[in-house]
Amino acid sequence: MYRINHIHLKSNDPETDANWFVSAFNFKITSDEVRAIGDRFISCESEDGLRVNISGERTNEKLGPSDADPHYGLEHFGFDSQDIVADIARLEGMGATLAEGPTEQPNGMQIAFLKTPGNVRLELIQWAD
Repeated sequence: MYRINHIHLKSNDPETDANWFVSAFNFKITSDEVRAIGDRFISCESEDGLRVNISGERTNEKLGPSDADPHYGLEHFGFDSQDIVADIARLEGMGATLAEGPTEQPNGMQIAFLKTPGNVRLELIQWAD
């Protein structure tokens, strides 16, 4: 059996981005260190136990720009929402920007995509009743 171990986000400001996820989605910071390879490395945990690591550049590492628009590769990760309209407003109040939606799917589910202040693409999913 394979289980997702973690999601890893690279950030030019790991502390700010980690704290945003703490406020936005009740993440808990489980560790915060500067590793021997030179990067600030913050491990977080979602309410359901998924580990999300957020780190900066390693020594002598140069990262390309982040991209919260649709793209190839790991494109976004999604969060269930009980009230998508209220969650969009709440996240926008925290600096996120609405990128798309909300749109209703044929099965009644609604989805929306947002860009976090750290330029990460998120999806909100409100399941049909």
